[in-house]
Amino acid sequence: MLAGRRQERWHPDYPRQDDLDAVSMVGPAVGGSPWGPRHVVHELRAVGTIGFYGPPDEHDEVEIGYGLVQDVWRRGIATEAIAALLTETDRVGVRVRASVLPWNVMSLRVLAKSGFTELRGADEEGQLVMARPLPRHLRGSAGGSA
Repeated sequence: MLAGRRQERWHPDYPRQDDLDAVSMVGPAVGGSPWGPRHVVHELRAVGTIGFYGPPDEHDEVEIGYGLVQDVWRRGIATEAIAALLTETDRVGVRVRASVLPWNVMSLRVLAKSGFTELRGADEEGQLVMARPLPRHLRGSAGGSA
């Protein structure tokens, strides 16, 4: 991707600049780690990326980021992709947060559907920071490895 080579199984609008930025974070520390970016695939085509900005922090929490080509918005794909990641973070007892611009109503809706109910305020870039509480049966358990 970073070299500009395309694959037939990618949507014509993929990768977006955000996708390239996500892939550029993969390095020796993240490459091969479950805490890096992934393709989002719909109908056998890569249509976006989703993943973590690194491994869990000292509070056993990770931040996710995601994005899709506009052609596939409003189909539940982002919600489904987040659900898949949350299955894995729940398995290891890691909390998840996300940052979103306040005007990005679609992404706010996706996060709400995905259980991100804790609003922590805004970060230095003006993005709302939202977190998803661990499911009740996992609260208090230690995590941090996948």
